[in-house]
Amino acid sequence: MVIEEHLDPKLANPAENENGGGGDLVDALIALWKEDPGFTRDHVKALIFNTFIASIDTSSVTILWAMSELIRKPCVLGKVQAEIRAMAGGNVNRRVLSEDVSRLTYLNMVVKETLRLHPPAPLQLPRETMRHIQVAGYDVPAKTRVYTNAWAIGRDPTSWPDSPEEFNPDRFEGRDVDVKGEHPELMAFGMGRRICPGLSMAMATVEFTLANLLFYFDWALPEGIAADDVSMEEEGRVVFHRKTQLVLVPTAYVPPWPRPC
Repeated sequence: MVIEEHLDPKLANPAENENGGGGDLVDALIALWKEDPGFTRDHVKALIFNTFIASIDTSSVTILWAMSELIRKPCVLGKVQAEIRAMAGGNVNRRVLSEDVSRLTYLNMVVKETLRLHPPAPLQLPRETMRHIQVAGYDVPAKTRVYTNAWAIGRDPTSWPDSPEEFNPDRFEGRDVDVKGEHPELMAFGMGRRICPGLSMAMATVEFTLANLLFYFDWALPEGIAADDVSMEEEGRVVFHRKTQLVLVPTAYVPPWPRPC
């Protein structure tokens, strides 16, 4: 449907490309499709799908899950806000810059804990065995399609013995575990040569967005709603979304900010 709309001359906007600019991602892909016979309609559809599902949707879902967990843990919320606002020196007019994010260690722990409990793609993209192998005593023939359950791995008590179902970013304090594919117990982005190529962009997007949301606003639940009332039910197939909407009340931050418990 989106491709047809962009191909329809009645819907096209010639002013967009008067100077060789304008248009959007779909326009650029269609232009490439017309110029390169090796680039097909299927390529256009696949790239659009990747952009919206593997990039935009997964990042926004992760931000929503992070805010869902934080609003249920006021002490954790206060702690991460204190870190961000201390970095700004209490100056409400100071912008949070992308280079600031690398110094926000507790925010990084919050994001890692969110990805542990809520990997955006709980069943990662399938892989196929190149030869017959044995895994934990099981025979796996060649050409077998294999799925990795990142959701179950992140909640495995063998790797996470300290209340694995609980949201607790402090579990990463002094623990050298990251999402960059070197630690199988935390593999929200996969591992090996086929690790998600958008890992760095995704982490930067999620951390930068959260840093700004938590710096500029204090957050609360609507009147009459308690933290325990916030549903954490999941739904979805490729990407796990919240089953119900998350409704929060933002208030512009005015120093001094609340201190953590």
